[in-house]
Amino acid sequence: MIALSCGEIAQIVDGTLLSPSDATTLVNGEVHTDSRKVVAGSIFFALPGEVTDGHLFAQAAADNGAVLVIAERALDLDTPQVIVQDGVLALAALARAVVARVRALGKLRVVAVTGSNGKTTTKNMLRAVLSTEGATIAPAGSFNNHVGAPISMLAIREDTRFLIVEMGASAVGEIASLISIVVPDVGIVLKVGLAHVGEFGGIDAVERAKSEMVTELPESAIAVLNADDPRVASMAKITSAGILWFGLEEGADFRAVDIIASATGTRFTVETAGKRYPVQLQILGEHHVMNAIATIAAALQLGISVERSVTALEGMQRAERWRMEVLRRPDGVIVINDAYNASPDSMAAALKTLAQITREGQRSVAVLGDMAELGEYSDEEHDRIGRLIVRLNVQKVVVVGHLARHIHNAAGLEGSWDGESVLVATADEAYDLLRDELRVGDVVLVKSSGSAGLRFLGDRIAGVQP
Repeated sequence: MIALSCGEIAQIVDGTLLSPSDATTLVNGEVHTDSRKVVAGSIFFALPGEVTDGHLFAQAAADNGAVLVIAERALDLDTPQVIVQDGVLALAALARAVVARVRALGKLRVVAVTGSNGKTTTKNMLRAVLSTEGATIAPAGSFNNHVGAPISMLAIREDTRFLIVEMGASAVGEIASLISIVVPDVGIVLKVGLAHVGEFGGIDAVERAKSEMVTELPESAIAVLNADDPRVASMAKITSAGILWFGLEEGADFRAVDIIASATGTRFTVETAGKRYPVQLQILGEHHVMNAIATIAAALQLGISVERSVTALEGMQRAERWRMEVLRRPDGVIVINDAYNASPDSMAAALKTLAQITREGQRSVAVLGDMAELGEYSDEEHDRIGRLIVRLNVQKVVVVGHLARHIHNAAGLEGSWDGESVLVATADEAYDLLRDELRVGDVVLVKSSGSAGLRFLGDRIAGVQP
């Protein structure tokens, strides 16, 4: 974070500094809400949560080197404290002020990305591209909510050229709040789908939440929109920002054609402004092509040529840990570990990739857990995945856990399928089964929501040490 005095921070967050003698003390360290991540010089926000209360860990944060604690009540600490009414609002206020101060220096550009799928991969692609031009800050992992996003924003310094903000939401209004903190120069909307639909209460509410990306953009900004998604495309009518389209269909400003997926990556051609640019991604999966062309479109608005973007994207070895991560065993078994998260769209895309890259003489194996946060849509969407498995002719399926049982049931009811589906209760049972059955040439997809924990099963199958 940029250097601020404790007194300045107290004023910014509308809080009370308990010890006036600390007012001139400068703070410029990391910002954390998890005491285990605190290092010397950090600011610790003690936030109350659903599971535990950050105030209980303030002493641990101080012991780890925190030089300022921002809390909702006074604590028995030797470390300077700022007391606020609402810690989350204070975090947002501090992020807003820091971003504004760095913007005032005239160099910082901000790009934000949202969508039901692909946010984290696109964020990582943007980081790979923009960092070739200058100092770039992007969130670690999926730091994309009302707490994680401001923390990632606070990592900027005076020399930061680009700030990438990933914006997730579990309710209408959350993206608008994040937009108000940073006011992006470029806003990307990837897709409106069923991810987290159970929390929103329906797909229309998901669309309203994602549309906040464009309704809150100023006229000077650019909205980069998916031309192939009707719900995203309709957002062009409700924004005052300029529009750039990306997609696979004719008419998009940035279009991907000639897509070929294989076990070594994904090849395609970008068409834009009458020119063609061949791309060879190391990242597995046809669905990542959309993320790539959205990145290329956004980067061009930030001064990065298409050629430089392509070079940077081609250098990426993976999207992120546990996201279509290809792991090759010495015995020839290929494991695709994509179990960081799952939605109906991402599950279908991963299964399609499995079918596309499995060649003659190889066997396709899908190890699947449940897709969380689907609410009333859960049974129907798990059933749909089971029927998709049959249409794609995946040869062996291992379904893990009671919550995913409808995948197994639906696949088994399709008489046209000559594959095999097995339902097991735990990841350990799945491992024991596959340990004995996997053979040379098998291509194994491991896919589930993060809550199912199958990413660790994928590593175990591949022989990756924790």
